[in-house]
Amino acid sequence: MIEKQHIINRFVSYVTVDTESDPESNTTPSTNKQWDLAKELTKELKAIGMTNVQIDDNAYVMATLPSNVDHEVPVIGFVSHFDTSPDFTGANVKPQIIEDYDGKDIVLNKEEDIVLSPDYFEDLLQYKGQTLITTDGNTLLGADDKAGITEIMSAMEYLLQHPEIKHGTIKVCFTPDEEIGRGAHKFDIKEFGAAWAYTMDGSQIGELEYENFNAAGAKIKVKGKIVHPGYAKGKMVNSMYIAQDFINSLPRLETPEHTEGRQGFFHLTQINGKVEETNLNYIIRDHDKTHFEARKQMMLDLVEEINSQHDKEVIEIEIKDQYFNMREKVEPVMHIVDIAEEAMKEIGIKPLIKPIRGGTDGSQLSFMGLPCPNIFAGGHNFHGRYEYVPVESMIKATEVIVKIAELTAKKYV
Repeated sequence: MIEKQHIINRFVSYVTVDTESDPESNTTPSTNKQWDLAKELTKELKAIGMTNVQIDDNAYVMATLPSNVDHEVPVIGFVSHFDTSPDFTGANVKPQIIEDYDGKDIVLNKEEDIVLSPDYFEDLLQYKGQTLITTDGNTLLGADDKAGITEIMSAMEYLLQHPEIKHGTIKVCFTPDEEIGRGAHKFDIKEFGAAWAYTMDGSQIGELEYENFNAAGAKIKVKGKIVHPGYAKGKMVNSMYIAQDFINSLPRLETPEHTEGRQGFFHLTQINGKVEETNLNYIIRDHDKTHFEARKQMMLDLVEEINSQHDKEVIEIEIKDQYFNMREKVEPVMHIVDIAEEAMKEIGIKPLIKPIRGGTDGSQLSFMGLPCPNIFAGGHNFHGRYEYVPVESMIKATEVIVKIAELTAKKYV
């Protein structure tokens, strides 16, 4: 159905363009280099025959595949992001193609002794005999989410080349800055015009998700007092020790490395300190809204308690909500999840319905009025040097998009 080498070539052409986003930037997109791929995607959408292809002032790329049926079908959409995570460099990506994977260690970089091993990454063994695309050990790969873009682009191209497959109007959008939490901030829902959509931004084959974390960020500033250490008795206040008290007072086992499933956590992402001032950055995550609110309150109470132990305020906290669990918005329209699940089953994929331990553009879009579950894009080990994607998973994801389009048209005859 979908030509394998064509998928490989398309994916490689995307990941070799550096599109790393920048959380410190106030522009959209957050980095100018994201424009490079956005413009190329615009050209490619036109070349394959999509209509109403446009790129706005913030680099959001939209296009339309017109309906080829004479009955009314809800407009549906597919969304992916083209930026890559600032957690690890995305410059000079050099993909390696591993044909007929033998289930053994993959040497990513011989000089640096960087090895992708199934002894550590056991999911690799699911793909024995398949074609894997990996990094060279020096960068991330960018399957998050250039695999999703590859799949959407390839599915639209296939539908255009096979008019015998009946479908309603389909909208696609490729967005900047998802990795820094802003992918939906300037998404024009009205212009997009879909009744619902799917993000192609999940991991392993079969994933289908309509739950995600409730999320907040916390910034803590601890104030100390610097005095010459030789004469500091009763005078110096070391902000780093107060910060340490704050860190140690939070539940140690409620961190990412000790939690799974629907368990929430506190995650210290950055610390920068001197005697006079220490700054901590946290992210707060929980699927349960009540537990989420309790986590935020725990941090506020802890700040109040620490301040009460000093003769003046030594610690400040600012907590900002980032996104919420999209389950609230998707459950009333569960037929959109059912269609995706049926599509997977029809092409021989076992659906893996589970909560996302993270965020997705789909969460924000759902709360903006566009219900938007998440479907696998196929990659593993995102945001680092051990990232890889099986080509067969990208092909299957492409087939899922085509099947969703076909099933939606059939269900509304």
